[in-house]
Amino acid sequence: MPSAMTSRQILEKLVSFPTVSTESNLDLVDWVEGYLTDLGASCHRDYSQDGRKASLFAHIGPEVEGGVILSGHTDVVPVEGQNWSTDPFSVVEKDGKLFGRGTCDMKGFDALALSLAARAARANLTRPLQICLSRDEEIGCVGAPPMIRAMQDKLPKAALAIIGEPSMMQAVTGHKGGIGFNTHLRGFEVHSSLIDRGVSAVMEAARLIDWANRINAENRDRGGTGADALFDPPYTTLHVGTIEGGTAHNITAKDCHFLLSFRCVPGEDADEWGQRYVDEVRKLEAQMQAVEPSCFIALSPSWSVPGLRPEEEGAAETLVRRLTGDNATHVVSYGTEAGQFQAEGYSAVVCGPGNIAQAHQPDEYIEISQFEAGEAFMDRLLGTLTA
Repeated sequence: MPSAMTSRQILEKLVSFPTVSTESNLDLVDWVEGYLTDLGASCHRDYSQDGRKASLFAHIGPEVEGGVILSGHTDVVPVEGQNWSTDPFSVVEKDGKLFGRGTCDMKGFDALALSLAARAARANLTRPLQICLSRDEEIGCVGAPPMIRAMQDKLPKAALAIIGEPSMMQAVTGHKGGIGFNTHLRGFEVHSSLIDRGVSAVMEAARLIDWANRINAENRDRGGTGADALFDPPYTTLHVGTIEGGTAHNITAKDCHFLLSFRCVPGEDADEWGQRYVDEVRKLEAQMQAVEPSCFIALSPSWSVPGLRPEEEGAAETLVRRLTGDNATHVVSYGTEAGQFQAEGYSAVVCGPGNIAQAHQPDEYIEISQFEAGEAFMDRLLGTLTA
């Protein structure tokens, strides 16, 4: 029976599903849904538009409001091009660590949540437990918002959400938000010896990337104030990770594509930063069209994640601090689905096992001591659900 599985066994099963974001996660969802259904949980899916992926959410316990959500994601980042010394989709133990893609980010937490679900199903709960496993977190947290909206139509509304991203079991009460833009520049091809008569999409793209560098320098010099000063770095950052374009070294590039991302401190508005970028793009586009009217720059939103704001006496923070004994202030610069839960009216906090430094790395791992700390946390959480 699934309910007899240990947390470690569940982790091994979850890691065995190669749920890279470019692939379907339905095999994993099928297995988890069967596991939870066998426990008596009510389960629901929220599918992607193409039907290849799904988020899963479930309810265990009395049909009342005020429950606790344990939220994780099902997808992992690719392993291609990484130098792994173990099979990425098998859990391998050595030197006090559990290696495998997703052990840290974040199937370790998912396994702990599912193990707790089995114990909760056998307990006399006075407060319900809800399990949420989203799709497509790794490509911009795009799966959580429709899942959260669907939950509110189908389940009694919970009081709080614990998002189990790796935080070393510390209570993270704030994180950066962000926004990203797919950017496509269309230039005008001529022989590069006649560059003044053409428009190089690659060289014009470099102007936008240089603008991003200058904004980073300005933000760094200004630094952060108030709560923003807690972040590392304590300011909004801009980043371009990949770029492609051009056909030959002696032709002005017709096309260039890149993704520009903003990671914004909570004290600043991501939409305002996005508008600044749009304004800069339109100025450059006008300059390109002055040379050749057919040139253009097309923008399309890629991702948008709200930041997590520290709450005044928030229910999620209060509970996690009580269960962990952690009273320090922690914020992180990476984004999570916690801000999306908070935006939909849930008190939210980030708390999960493992170190974010191990996420996305070759030979990704979670310390066994962290996995055990997560198990102890779940034991204490069960006590609050039955009190």
